[in-house]
Amino acid sequence: MKTTRRSFLKWSGAGALGAVVFAGCTIPERELLVQSPAQLPEDLVSGLEGWYATSCGQCGAGEGVIVRVIEGRALKIEGNPDHPVNRGKSSARCQAGLQALYNPVRLRGPMKLAGARGSGQYQEISWQDALTEVADILKGQDPKAVVLITEPLRGTLGMMVSKLMAAYGGQHMAYEALEQTALRVAVKDVFGAEQLPDFDIEHADYLLSFGADFLSTWLNPVHYSRDYGQFRQGGETRGTLVQVENRMSMTAANADKWVHVKPGREGEVALGIAYTLLTAHEGEIDKAAANTLTDGRGAVALEAFNPEAVSQTSGVPADTIREIARALAEHSRPLVIGGGSAGSTTNGLFNLMAIYSLDLLLGNVGKEGGVLFNPPSPVADLPAAAKVASFEGWQGLTAKINEGSVRVALVHGVNPVHGLPPSAGFAEALGKLDKMISFSTFMDETTVQADLILPDLTYLESWGDDIPEPGAGHQVVTFQQPVVKPFADGKAFGDSLLDVSRRLGGQVSAALPWGNMKDAVRATAQKLQSLNRGSVQSASFEAFWNTALQRGGWWDVNAKGARPSAGLPRLPVATIEPSFEGQGDYYLAPFASHGIGDGKGANLPWLQAIPDPLTTVTWHTWVEINRKKAKEELDIKEGDEIEITGPGGTIRALAYLHPGVSPDTICIPMGQGHTHYGDYVIGPDLYPNKVGVERGDNVFAALAGAKVDGAGAWAWAASRVSIRKTGNWSRVARFEGPVFADFHGVEEFWPIRPPEAE
Repeated sequence: MKTTRRSFLKWSGAGALGAVVFAGCTIPERELLVQSPAQLPEDLVSGLEGWYATSCGQCGAGEGVIVRVIEGRALKIEGNPDHPVNRGKSSARCQAGLQALYNPVRLRGPMKLAGARGSGQYQEISWQDALTEVADILKGQDPKAVVLITEPLRGTLGMMVSKLMAAYGGQHMAYEALEQTALRVAVKDVFGAEQLPDFDIEHADYLLSFGADFLSTWLNPVHYSRDYGQFRQGGETRGTLVQVENRMSMTAANADKWVHVKPGREGEVALGIAYTLLTAHEGEIDKAAANTLTDGRGAVALEAFNPEAVSQTSGVPADTIREIARALAEHSRPLVIGGGSAGSTTNGLFNLMAIYSLDLLLGNVGKEGGVLFNPPSPVADLPAAAKVASFEGWQGLTAKINEGSVRVALVHGVNPVHGLPPSAGFAEALGKLDKMISFSTFMDETTVQADLILPDLTYLESWGDDIPEPGAGHQVVTFQQPVVKPFADGKAFGDSLLDVSRRLGGQVSAALPWGNMKDAVRATAQKLQSLNRGSVQSASFEAFWNTALQRGGWWDVNAKGARPSAGLPRLPVATIEPSFEGQGDYYLAPFASHGIGDGKGANLPWLQAIPDPLTTVTWHTWVEINRKKAKEELDIKEGDEIEITGPGGTIRALAYLHPGVSPDTICIPMGQGHTHYGDYVIGPDLYPNKVGVERGDNVFAALAGAKVDGAGAWAWAASRVSIRKTGNWSRVARFEGPVFADFHGVEEFWPIRPPEAE
């Protein structure tokens, strides 16, 4: 009998998927009018509604969501109120998962290259032929010449990929456009932790952040934003936030005090604060930690970082450094965090180690309101932390492809052609591969180079699980279940790997014994059940399985992480100078877009249309320039097209005059400049627009291929650029009005006509 969406929904109600019902989720009366049964197909008129718990596949943080499904259609995504990471909250990226599911240019079935590589000319083939060809390619290659490139993987899929490549003998590399390699190395060196910790913002009373835009794009902003609300309003006193950053980010705009710092000087400021704590607040710090950090020398060891000396190089007033140190000492639960731009200059590791050493000095490690360590995975072979390749690793892979030692690449869920700087040479290297196979859901700049495409399903159509990273300070496993029947002839990536492993046979097939991805996830659930602890416990596995799906996962609030026993680091006694490539007059401060992030969301109209929190600009690549300098020295008006030339190349962007940008810095959002991603038209007939392509430029293309010393990570904030007006002008699409703080007239600040017409 043919499966209808109605019968699919009835299966879920019977427990095949596990519907979850929360108070307040009843169907509103107006919904019966909007979703009129008279306008629905004949087999879809029951009016049944279900809410299904699953994992958010948009953010990569492993948070829980619930999806409203009516008649087999997913209509709304909300945060799962039962999930410990986000506790009912969600972001715009979570909400936009529906547009990924219903995207009109999803790859609909397997395809084989029918023209030159990169031409985009493909012919449809069957899944049987596609999977057979993948297996034949792998059988015919030296396994050492094969690399599997994926997004950061944890949980069951991460375990499967690890077992597959170990048994086959190939290499697995995880790609992250804004890699956190420097942060991971700093956390390991300072705290001895293998996993990223949980920064307990909720229970802190004073938060000092260096470059971490945690309210917008850093790590897990949904988790941190929820905690920030409690930090501000959930306790007896209102927490205080100080942001040290060279750009006015969303977090800086929300701070009680924004401290502007010169790029790459965050570590010096942190050590200046440490020096002040040692000299003026010795009674309020951890004396044992201070003794170890300074190798028994005390404040003398940090004499080079006295506030006056640090002020000269960082631009931060000496009195501000003393004021921050005093506030940290006076509060009972101070917390210091750092990341983003602070870890993305050539001395980023030096910066982050200095920053996180302040938590040791303040004695707020392993305590409420401080740095809490996440526990290991509850299942021995289930990875709780993703192993992400550094920029240095990608340079090494490019060299291997060029020399012929890597000949086959399989790619899933990432777009390194768009996300790596031109100096890496990765895009050119792909053309030298014998074969490239993509498991992408969408056509993008990397997938268009593939010889064979086996489209993946979206996370709303497939099985899986995840271990959130960073976690909530205790063990959490988020389950992912399909909430709708697949809308395309795709196959979940895990199922494709299992099929290929069976075709390879031998030890590869033995390493992955499951029939399908659901079986693999159920095997993980059985191991969790055997623990007989946590949020779901049952003697019956089926009861455990259905309840875990209904709740969206399994967690044990009592299984907390312990403080590692590693010894404390030594604070540096001399600064490590940042270096910047390029001959221009301006530091270039790239930043992840609040909507489309590093570019992953650029194919979704909802995310393209989300106004930037500060400028309210949408759909563009814009460049933020100091407003006074632009007006008085450069004769630049809003909407002027600016050519930006950096060490990597030249891009163009529309000028936005910003009072919160330093005169020696320009800021540009990431994510635009796609040539294949989101290639479809929206808008009225008179004003059609492409969603992702032909939209702005890719700021990565202007950046240097510099590395973070000691970490091998990409130093994406280590470029200097030059700018010039092209003479072109275009209106900047934004919601912001024309009134500035020192407003004197519309004509002065917001040109309503092209400059040449004024």
